[in-house]
Amino acid sequence: MEKGIKIRKIRAEDVSEIVAIQESILQKKVSKKWVQMAEGHLKKQEALGFVALKDGQVVGFIIGEIKGEGFGLEQSGWIQVVGVHPRQMGVGIGRILAEKLFSFFKKEGIRDIHTAVRWDAGDMLSFFKAIGFDRSPFINLRKHLD
Repeated sequence: MEKGIKIRKIRAEDVSEIVAIQESILQKKVSKKWVQMAEGHLKKQEALGFVALKDGQVVGFIIGEIKGEGFGLEQSGWIQVVGVHPRQMGVGIGRILAEKLFSFFKKEGIRDIHTAVRWDAGDMLSFFKAIGFDRSPFINLRKHLD
């Protein structure tokens, strides 16, 4: 990993930098709903996530949560979103953030971690495979309501 990177627990005041990173990745503005999701998550007492700092600036983030049992799963960890500023990609920041989250989950007794990735998001699929993820026994289903 690049020198000078520090990892700390995520805070509500990080939301503007997180939004800026997400917009840099997507190369467009994020939706109001996405901002509300991030703000809502970070305001929770049990907010779970970490940021990577370089020279005092947030350059990466990971947001997760612990979900209770359901749909045949035991209590498990979930990665909601992870992002690294494009200028900082490829130096191990995403991996270090994920490992920090994994360590937290393990201390909480969580053994299985899940996430959802678009099938055509090759870069994200490669990232998750590189940090040990594989296909799960679940299939995401969707129904569009008119």
